[in-house]
Amino acid sequence: MKRVVVRTCKWIGLPGATIVISCAALTWLIGCATNKPSGEVAAGTTGKSGAQLWAENCVRCHNIRSPGSLSPAQWEVAMMHMRVRANLTPEEHKKILEFLKSGS
Repeated sequence: MKRVVVRTCKWIGLPGATIVISCAALTWLIGCATNKPSGEVAAGTTGKSGAQLWAENCVRCHNIRSPGSLSPAQWEVAMMHMRVRANLTPEEHKKILEFLKSGS
């Protein structure tokens, strides 16, 4: 590996080698970041319950707000705004809203 790096540095220079190595590392990191978690089901669907989705997406910022803290109508309005901000899929939005309404 060391020989390859030394040869590359001699051939394209240190700035060029730095750019090539940086691009390779960035490509690898982007590939890791875009992989779907192994627990996810088919594309566009999730096997998680509304409670699990709420815990993963909402509790992060809203701490321990109880589903009973708002009425079903208030949850409708709150979820309409938060769906976009939290980047939820329509299915995730529906499951979380059903969970919140059932606890109200």
